[in-house]
Amino acid sequence: MSNSLTPRLLLLSAIALLLFEYPLLSLADKNALLGELPLLYVYSFSVWLLLIVLTALLIRRKKDRIP
Repeated sequence: MSNSLTPRLLLLSAIALLLFEYPLLSLADKNALLGELPLLYVYSFSVWLLLIVLTALLIRRKKDRIP
């Protein structure tokens, strides 16, 4: 893993940790529904998908730059 990629992935991991910690999860832990899905499920899977996409973009961008 490249030295320039490591800090970015560490930052993304720290952001992921913060997004799945109690204060933010408690905001979505209501008896509200979005469509027919509980808001907590929608929040959890949306954040999870966002983190996967951002990780893939970071790695792909770095992979494209390597000669």
